[in-house]
Amino acid sequence: MARVLTLDEVNLDGRTVLVRVDINSPLDPVTNLFLDDTRIRRILPTLNRLSKSKVVLLAHQSRPGKMDFTSTLGHARELGRLLGRNVKWVDDIYGKAALTAIELMEDGDLLMLNNVRMDEEENSVKGDFATLSETRIVQNLSLIADAFVNDAFACAHRSSPSIVGFTNTIPCIAGELMNHELAKLGQALDDPKRPCIAVLGGIKVDDSVIVADNMLRGDVCDHIWVTGGVANLFLYLSGIDLGELNINFLKNELGDSWDDTVVTASKLLVDYPECIIMPSDVALHIAGNRIDHPLANLPIEAPIFDLGITSIRSLSKAIKSAGTIILNGPAGVFEMPDFALGTVEMLNACAESEGYAVMGGGHTATLVSQRGLAGKMGHVSTGGGACLDLLAGRTLPGLASLKESAEQFRFSISKPLDHQ
Repeated sequence: MARVLTLDEVNLDGRTVLVRVDINSPLDPVTNLFLDDTRIRRILPTLNRLSKSKVVLLAHQSRPGKMDFTSTLGHARELGRLLGRNVKWVDDIYGKAALTAIELMEDGDLLMLNNVRMDEEENSVKGDFATLSETRIVQNLSLIADAFVNDAFACAHRSSPSIVGFTNTIPCIAGELMNHELAKLGQALDDPKRPCIAVLGGIKVDDSVIVADNMLRGDVCDHIWVTGGVANLFLYLSGIDLGELNINFLKNELGDSWDDTVVTASKLLVDYPECIIMPSDVALHIAGNRIDHPLANLPIEAPIFDLGITSIRSLSKAIKSAGTIILNGPAGVFEMPDFALGTVEMLNACAESEGYAVMGGGHTATLVSQRGLAGKMGHVSTGGGACLDLLAGRTLPGLASLKESAEQFRFSISKPLDHQ
């Protein structure tokens, strides 16, 4: 089976190394100060491993059109503060200013290029690895670099030039964070301690249904506990009348993916009726209040905003007795205090469980961090979409790139470059 090259297999001392990171961070809308530096902290192990290399950092912040789309100057300063080292910054990506700055680097230097999503090709060019290798960012930077390190697991589901364009131009190596993510998620997916349960919620219902399908048909999980919008879909398909308000909300959220999602979820209910655990009660938002209702009392024309108390207790008990817990997505509208109970209690149960608890990225990771529970979990992923795609059994372009590059360059680079 194809595998990736790691930093343990190469010696990059004295070499110019491109390092793609995902340090896309929440920023204060007024001051642009960092609200959370978790992603920046998570790349420190890779940078410390490359302390004798000339390290050129490729990163992004948000995307064009969004309020927090900005340069990476602040990221360079924050990274320098965390490392206790100077991180140079250049207002360029692959032009004359960037190439000149790279040529002037000495061993141990760190240079951050500007936001790669300020390059039109990064956002627009699609295609296979060969097509992406023809972009200017890849063509220009490949000429001046000896290797490419991908440490951006959270972008591994993206097929963009700065993620996969270097596949066949220079050796591509997995960074410490990338390796850590693959190992920790692999521990849950490849050989989970039983019983293994997945708790799937949030509003990305179509993705969660594909995750459930992959985990049940692949015998990864023994049971899927559904919450949030995912639970609402399965309840509806099992014959529970949720009321027109909730059904229309689901259909609007799913949009064009409604039909395919319904087909997949319906087949799961037929093939695995004992394995999908649905709520027995729900919390409704009525006149500004939280009102818990058993399913037998539905339909009531009010929005479902959380699991009911009985369901929360059952889920918490299941989590605490599981050998492996894979959790992605909140249980309800956690932004409203009255409806955060389901989400808070299931996270607390994961923290208290003796099982191996894996937290998906995105909202889940943020909530875990905000509640100070990260140290009590088995693994908190930095990747939202990437983590979901991996759990769903989809191919991650960033991982496929690393595997293909390893096949091509392994013998030319393995304990290696210092002898060239």
